[in-house]
Amino acid sequence: MNILVVEDDRDIRELVCQSLTQNDFRTTGCCDVQEAKQSLAEVNPDCLVVDWMLPDGSGVELIRWMRRQHQYQQIPVLMLTARSQESDMITGLDSGADDYLTKPMSLRELNARVKALLRRPAAYQAQQDILQVGPLKLNSRTHEVIVGEVPVELSKTEFKLLKLFMENPEKVFSREQILDAVWGMNAYLGDRTVDVHILRLRKLLKPHGANGMIATVRGIGYRISPKNS
Repeated sequence: MNILVVEDDRDIRELVCQSLTQNDFRTTGCCDVQEAKQSLAEVNPDCLVVDWMLPDGSGVELIRWMRRQHQYQQIPVLMLTARSQESDMITGLDSGADDYLTKPMSLRELNARVKALLRRPAAYQAQQDILQVGPLKLNSRTHEVIVGEVPVELSKTEFKLLKLFMENPEKVFSREQILDAVWGMNAYLGDRTVDVHILRLRKLLKPHGANGMIATVRGIGYRISPKNS
């Protein structure tokens, strides 16, 4: 899992990155808004930890910009800031942050909150009736999937799995994230369950030439890519 840490204080940035790395996350550190925007495009992070005060803008402005960009709208964001007033917290959350933590912080709590954000199925689910990625079109209201002009029959689980991917094109999901989002956080299932359903989904899409869109990312998980259609 990739975490982008946007913090202008080098000591704090390195401390946060080190702590997250020790908890098996991959981290990228940024010192300002411009560098963060560049890293968003290059790293495709699973979550952001963002400071409020930055040299070339604010974390609030960065989050608001992200929420206007389709490809970044669903990435969970934790604001990490010294601003502890209730009005500041409300502003941060209203700007699109998913959680808010004040400095000085407990590193254990920081890691726990990041993990909680990554487990939230809602973090990946945009409320759209019709989704389209490449030749694939999905209608959540009518429960229909069409490739080009040809309908594809999917089970309820296969539909939910495809919907998760199509709501987040190019985003890499770990097997754990897929299990939480599709089967629910209380489901006691193994990673093999995900692999089997991915195999079934690809098999159903293969006659329509769309099976290559569900890509395996070695050592991480799966994603959908219109580039492979």
